[in-house]
Amino acid sequence: MTTLQQPQHPVLSAVVAITGILDGVAEANPVFIATDQKAATLLEIARAKAQLAELELRVLATAEDVAAESAARDVAAWLHHRTHQRPETLRADLRLAEALDRNYSRVAAAMRTGDCNRAQAHVIVNALDDLPADLDPEIKIMAEEALVAYATRFDPTQLRRLGRRILDVIAPEIAEAEEARRLAAEEAHARKKTRLAMRRLGDGTTRITAVIPDAAADRLATNLEAFASPRRDDGTRTETGEYLPYARRLGRALCQLLETLDPARLPIHGGDATTVIVTIDIDQLRKEAGIAQIPGGTPITAAEARRLACTANILPAVLGRDSEVLDLGRKERFFTAAQRRALLLRSATCEAEGCDIPGTWAEAHHWIEWAQGGATDLENAALLCSHHHHRAHDPEYLHERLPNGDIRFTRRT
Repeated sequence: MTTLQQPQHPVLSAVVAITGILDGVAEANPVFIATDQKAATLLEIARAKAQLAELELRVLATAEDVAAESAARDVAAWLHHRTHQRPETLRADLRLAEALDRNYSRVAAAMRTGDCNRAQAHVIVNALDDLPADLDPEIKIMAEEALVAYATRFDPTQLRRLGRRILDVIAPEIAEAEEARRLAAEEAHARKKTRLAMRRLGDGTTRITAVIPDAAADRLATNLEAFASPRRDDGTRTETGEYLPYARRLGRALCQLLETLDPARLPIHGGDATTVIVTIDIDQLRKEAGIAQIPGGTPITAAEARRLACTANILPAVLGRDSEVLDLGRKERFFTAAQRRALLLRSATCEAEGCDIPGTWAEAHHWIEWAQGGATDLENAALLCSHHHHRAHDPEYLHERLPNGDIRFTRRT
């Protein structure tokens, strides 16, 4: 009995032909290639790698049956076992393959022509996946087309930056609201991730490891760089007269910062912090989802700016339509030590309902925000721990004073 052999699929035939051609030049020494031909060869290899990568991803997206044959978890696990590639790389490629197959045909098409490489495709797909889920499909298509076009001019790092701001280019009318929403989510994520650890190394030094929000890092960097400037001669040079490396200057600057803090002016109730200026348009300030800017630093939400204005030694610069300064805040906006003591007499703990955080750890909050004309007096004050102070300025929450004096927070429906 004769068994009919299944004809070889064109895709497999093409790959076998490619590997056969490569076998044919395995011993060829490129040192003798003319310079212009070397340049052309390198560019063609890059283009071929992108095309071959797309073909691999196209096959990966349809290879569930390959994994099923050997009961592998997925085709990435199957490939790892047989090719010994990094499993995390294979899993990322499988996710990319599925995304291209389901949603992003334009990215796949650009790879097929060699105009977009695998690393760029990963960045573009991640940027598109990060767009709001309820975004108009037509706008998402425009975003994909724009990023694919950028791939011919920008590397993955630059594409990542462009991807984060793509709505500014293709849909500026909705970009501001989406940026504010993204910043609010990032700030919440940053607060959740914030931590600091100190470990004695046993040689007279301590290693400090910290994860803090970008805005806080900007404030720290501003202070440290004042000490670490190479224009200063107090300890910024080595014994040979050369400037210390930047990282070492920052380390010394942190020590100087700690040594020069005035203990009498340190916050007792979380009320004082380093003076910085936060600029914000008056219309943005009044929005629930507005955006403020620390000059030379990181954008923050208007809610975060309003919270800082309650407790931090910042100068809130409120700008009009032509960027003229309408109001430059003064430190008198902040509750005094005497007012905080009076608040402690009124409540020994955070005033939020059910919260037992000591009042000495709490912050004074303007019940009517200063941006809305609220006065810095006891009638307009509430003593809130840091958690509830964030909620008081979070547009997702409402808060009200109960008859017994407690403050109740409820999420908006």
